[in-house]
Amino acid sequence: MQDRNNNGLVDAGETIGRSLLNGSLSEKISLNALAAGNYLVEVVYEGAFSGSNTSTNYTLTLTADAAGDSYATARNIGILNGTRNFSDFVGTTDDIDYYRFYVSDNSDVRIDLTGLSADADLYLMRDRNGNGRFDESDVLDSSDLSGTNSDSIQLNNLAAGTYFVRVEQWTGNTNYNLSLSSTAVNGFQRLQGTLGADTFRVNLGTGRTIISGNGNVDFGTGSRDLLDLSNVLSTSAILNRAGLTGGGVAYDTGNGARMFDAITLSNGNQILFEGIEEIRFSDRTIALAIMPNDPLFNQQTSLHMMGVQTAWEFTTGSNNVLVGIQDSGGAVNQLGFIHNDLRSQNTYRSTSPNNYSDDFSDSSYSYGTAIQGIIAAASNNGQGISGINWNSPIQTIDVAGNDFGDLSLVDATREMINSANNAGQRLVINLSLNVVGSSVSAQLEELVAQNQANVLFVIAAGDTNSSQLSTLASLAQRYSNVVAVGAVWDRQDEDGIARIPGTRISYSSTDGSNYGTGLTLMAPGEVVTTQATQANNGTVNFSYDTSFEITEAAAPNVAGVASLVWSANSSLTATQLKQVLAETAYDLSVPGYDRTTGSGLVNADAAIRRAIVLSMPSAQTLAWQQAIPVV
Repeated sequence: MQDRNNNGLVDAGETIGRSLLNGSLSEKISLNALAAGNYLVEVVYEGAFSGSNTSTNYTLTLTADAAGDSYATARNIGILNGTRNFSDFVGTTDDIDYYRFYVSDNSDVRIDLTGLSADADLYLMRDRNGNGRFDESDVLDSSDLSGTNSDSIQLNNLAAGTYFVRVEQWTGNTNYNLSLSSTAVNGFQRLQGTLGADTFRVNLGTGRTIISGNGNVDFGTGSRDLLDLSNVLSTSAILNRAGLTGGGVAYDTGNGARMFDAITLSNGNQILFEGIEEIRFSDRTIALAIMPNDPLFNQQTSLHMMGVQTAWEFTTGSNNVLVGIQDSGGAVNQLGFIHNDLRSQNTYRSTSPNNYSDDFSDSSYSYGTAIQGIIAAASNNGQGISGINWNSPIQTIDVAGNDFGDLSLVDATREMINSANNAGQRLVINLSLNVVGSSVSAQLEELVAQNQANVLFVIAAGDTNSSQLSTLASLAQRYSNVVAVGAVWDRQDEDGIARIPGTRISYSSTDGSNYGTGLTLMAPGEVVTTQATQANNGTVNFSYDTSFEITEAAAPNVAGVASLVWSANSSLTATQLKQVLAETAYDLSVPGYDRTTGSGLVNADAAIRRAIVLSMPSAQTLAWQQAIPVV
């Protein structure tokens, strides 16, 4: 059970699993993909059965199993590069554990099973027929030494691909240690950065090195994701930059091919890289990130952590995409002006009366103004902040407060769809509304279902720190064009307390980022943005908010990035766009998808590089090798 509403009672819907066998039979509950959190186990006396005692002793065993018992539930290690170590248990209650890993190039692989107190066996497998389940023919090698002897497998020149490791109980119960290591046969090296500033140093004798910078929350302090080639002359290397219309090298790291920048060294060895902000040669340094002149840009850690500064090298937005914002509307002052750091020239109002303006009926704070600033503040204009998207048109509609001129979610959605269709545009709709305790209207759900090719709905997961998504965000459980967004911290929270970048925001039992089934992505949830407030005398004041927070702030971060990706490749459907965002996200928890952090932190740079590959015919993608000297 899980006390989802924190009332200290077991309520309807809080029982997750049960076992109700008769007599003295042993009971067992097995649950897959249980989200992180606190749970309760209840053992209930059901009364005596024929010829039995009226009481009983029992043994209760609880095991948290991170490695499932099938291919589908295998613990996903991701790319195996170097050595990875794991510890777990097999026995009568959990007799099989599976692990899944991927090697990008032909590799020598070694697997060791040690620390046994009972007999367990080791298998290496590949799903040869792709049926998603274990067959005897899948086994490539095994080790089944008796007793507590350690098992090991060594296979050389293993072909690139996905493999499974199986640890199986033979007799008894035992904890175990599992070590997996790989060495590329052809001199392959894979380097992955953190969410902070990383320096990458390359072994120049390695045939191919793949580097992913993965965003940089420290960018505003002057620290960079740096490719250090300080022992290489720039004139001895060939730089091949990726672009929307050519250049770069397409490479698949295991979750879909992306277009990498490339450097070919004088010895013929190759460095492929993404998300790098600076290359340092012995004779010069090349800056690869865009630096707008907005004075608050250095404080916008939200953009830096998502890699927006390198994504702008490809696009800053286009007229092929319309971004819709449904919230409180945008604030308008006494002179009829919106915030002077918002783009007035392509911020569109509806034909309905007064449905752009924030009425301030629910709050003296304009949420619509804050959301619009995150997505589309006027950028590189020497004032304030930078928006994620500099060019795509914005349509803001007031749907909050039930004031005169406000539209319903259905009418606002229909109007935005009509606007985009009439202009031949793709449409991203941001919904930061925390709607709880009600159902989604059938009319709105019908609009979502009918527009899975051309409309992406980006919805806040909710701010109550609950294991259930907000009502609107729950649409992500059913529709492939809906993205539910959770929120993470950067290096510190709004109170100045140090945090680990990428940690889900959680202040108290009722104040934090919601999670659960359907959660798609995470994004920074405490941001700097445009602010509008209304004084008691009705005067509207414009300024900047340095801590607009949680999923209301995270959703527009994803909406802004999605609009950039669609600007890079507008031929993608909304379903494909959601998939691109998910498969290129930076993993924040256990490898692969989980209900606490979804697919991970949205990565603008990697997502655009994936979209570029998908925009090109497959033959052209594989052969794209346009190169230029470093000048």
